Amino acid sequence: MTNTKYPGFDSEALLKFRAEIERFARGAQRGAQLATGKLQTKIAQTPKETVWTLNKATLYHYYPHVPAEQRHRVPLLLVFALINRPYIFDLRPGNSFVEFMLQRGYDVYLLDWGTAGPEDKHLRFEDYALDLLPRAIRKLKAHSGSREFSLLGWCIGATLVTIYAALRQHDGLKNLILLTAPLDFSDRSAVPYSIWLDSEYFNVDGLLNAVDNMPGEMIDWGNKMLKPYENFVGSYVRLWENLDNPSVVESWQAMNTWVTDLTPFAGAAFREWVVWFYRENRLMNGTLQMKGQTVDVSKITVPLLNVIATADHIVPNVQSISIMDRVGSTDKKLLSVQGGHIGIMAGSGARKRTWPQIDEWLAARSD
Repeated sequence: MTNTKYPGFDSEALLKFRAEIERFARGAQRGAQLATGKLQTKIAQTPKETVWTLNKATLYHYYPHVPAEQRHRVPLLLVFALINRPYIFDLRPGNSFVEFMLQRGYDVYLLDWGTAGPEDKHLRFEDYALDLLPRAIRKLKAHSGSREFSLLGWCIGATLVTIYAALRQHDGLKNLILLTAPLDFSDRSAVPYSIWLDSEYFNVDGLLNAVDNMPGEMIDWGNKMLKPYENFVGSYVRLWENLDNPSVVESWQAMNTWVTDLTPFAGAAFREWVVWFYRENRLMNGTLQMKGQTVDVSKITVPLLNVIATADHIVPNVQSISIMDRVGSTDKKLLSVQGGHIGIMAGSGARKRTWPQIDEWLAARSD
């Protein structure tokens, strides 16, 4: 559009320029608030109660969202990894798997392993999978009044619940859901960590002698180095480009809060993770021993849903798929979802792509 008062002057271009200046000003203001800590995003807001604690571990029960007669009969227990915090299941209102499942009638529990201190450096995998987890489950059954329960494990949490399911076949486990589960470490070429953690390059004993527990910051740095540009540059570029969009900034800050809320990996368990799993692949080789028992995944016979992420660079799909041929379950399904290791459950598309499929599978097996 040409300005008649000033021939050759484009008024439409001026309006666009003004709009861009205003957008930049809004972004700069929000960026300053974010940088100075004045802009805070509330996380883990779904109401819950503490029903059990032991050492650092805590079992939470979320208050139901639907009347008792509309709820599924079998309660659901969520188990996350030994690093980062489990509130990724309940990141923020509107983007919370916990909230979603409560709205669909599930009785939801969450196991928080807590933050390992120097006094916990001797905790082993069997302490988590065969001591703390069974105790939390006993409390869940007493609290819910149900003899049966469903287990959902994510990342190393999936490894732990797999071990539990293989050795505790008669505890009342009804359904097993694995999310991006690191189980098979045989294909070293497809798993960068297998090379990084090789004894030739990584002295796990020397490190743990110096620090007791594996610092969460070191693990986080390793995860980010798998995609250095994306993690150290790309994420902040996208934030900069969207500073004028409150919903994008809120989503970024919530995820960044979780990513940087790190916990140490108990020393003895971390050594087992490196040696027994990454280097020796004991679980899939059938040589893994826990409390004097061999962990035989063929003894898992409950219905199994195995969820993998198409773009998972932390747990490549080859680590998760082979369990399908090893378990004794006849009711089993492999679900491939578009997204990454965390994004399939906590990203913007999780509500449409992942959560409904988990609900559909579990609902049919929870009554």
